[in-house]
Amino acid sequence: MEMNEKMNYKHYNKFYDRFDFMKHRNIFFAISIALIIIGILSLFVFRLNLGIDFSSGTRVDVQSKQAISVEKVDQAFRVMGYTPERPVLSGTHNNIATVRINQELNQHQIAEIKSKIKDQFGVEPNVSTVSPQVGRDLAKNGLLALALASIFIIIYVWIRFEFLQGLTAVLALIHDAFFIVTVFSLLHIEVDILFISAILTIVGYSINDTIVTFDRVRENIKLSRKRLSTIEEFGFIVNLSIRETLTRSLNTVLTVLIPVVLLLIFGSESIRTFTIALFVGLICGVYSSICIACPLWAVLKVRYLEKRKQKRTLQTTQG
Repeated sequence: MEMNEKMNYKHYNKFYDRFDFMKHRNIFFAISIALIIIGILSLFVFRLNLGIDFSSGTRVDVQSKQAISVEKVDQAFRVMGYTPERPVLSGTHNNIATVRINQELNQHQIAEIKSKIKDQFGVEPNVSTVSPQVGRDLAKNGLLALALASIFIIIYVWIRFEFLQGLTAVLALIHDAFFIVTVFSLLHIEVDILFISAILTIVGYSINDTIVTFDRVRENIKLSRKRLSTIEEFGFIVNLSIRETLTRSLNTVLTVLIPVVLLLIFGSESIRTFTIALFVGLICGVYSSICIACPLWAVLKVRYLEKRKQKRTLQTTQG
């Protein structure tokens, strides 16, 4: 290809030269579609394990100066007339238990729990309660934040690059967010307000990675000095751009993954939801930036150019 000779100005190792991202695009798309279908089925069958932040209820953090057992904590609440979900132990010596009660407690009930738990375990527990209305508002605001972020991303990428790149970037972000939701649904991990924070964090990280690749695409299109029109020509540009940014993308995600993994191993139970969502989102984010966003943009771009060409031909014929 003539363009290949003009733009082959860098030397890549054998793996980069051999692997064709555009050639395998249908495999990547099929994997993502399969994951989306699994996610939809999972949400229908298992649903999301919503924490009290979204579903309302009361959370009690029981602390003790020594190790405590799930049975002992559960029994303490049943004696008071409550039926809590299975307590979750945390802390260095299993001296903290998180208990969830699926009802909104009043001030008198909260005072009773604090008094009796302190008498039994020696430390006054932390009690937080969320009403159904607050839970709905938190869920609505979380979705609104994600929607607004997507709109502004499209506008930003549209101004800096073009609309189709903004659209594919947001589709890749939705793909990442939905995959995190799928994992949480399949594993029945509790979803709380930190989950929304993790989603928005991944959105910011993933869009940065995607924009870097799109920026390289734009530069390589300029260097080609040719009006691109076929999937082969766009495919060459996409492959070249991904290869030039691949090492950076992988190094960046590995650098971020290291502290996230350490947080998963040594971090507090209270931020476990956040770290799991980050871990899944980082892996999915680098995958979508490399294998979904740019190849999908190339496919949509060629289809757009073909439709525009057909429209012009039809107008010329009718004229």
